[in-house]
Amino acid sequence: MKIVLTADVENVGKAGDIVNVKSGYGRNYLIKQKLGVLGTKENIRKAEAHKARLAKERVEAHQAAVELAQQIDASELIIKERAADDGTLFGSVTNKNIAEALEKDLGISVDKRKIELAEPIRNVGKFAVKIKTTAGVEGKLTVIVTRKK
Repeated sequence: MKIVLTADVENVGKAGDIVNVKSGYGRNYLIKQKLGVLGTKENIRKAEAHKARLAKERVEAHQAAVELAQQIDASELIIKERAADDGTLFGSVTNKNIAEALEKDLGISVDKRKIELAEPIRNVGKFAVKIKTTAGVEGKLTVIVTRKK
């Protein structure tokens, strides 16, 4: 029996897949639980059109992520913090500080969880920070931490 899955089903397939299953499993579980619909010509055509649309959206999202990563690579972010004479910050610069400064200074909106810092920045200096974009593409932002005067 052909079933067009409407949701991801473990060990069977992902949403939009056309799968062959035993008729009892298809009728009594997949269709009743609204995890799939009967594999008619119309439903199969809709599923294939939906898959094509998703593939196109995925390509567009990847392209946008690459452009964002290039914009991040070309950017420098200057953060001014209070620091001692030896260059040690009184506080620290965290993912949240970097995300807020990116939004404010450069107009780039990035989730703070996508900013990879091994540990918070605690000294004045120049640092390379990895930022993951939505499609798994990474950009390297140059963060310059200076002393407030």
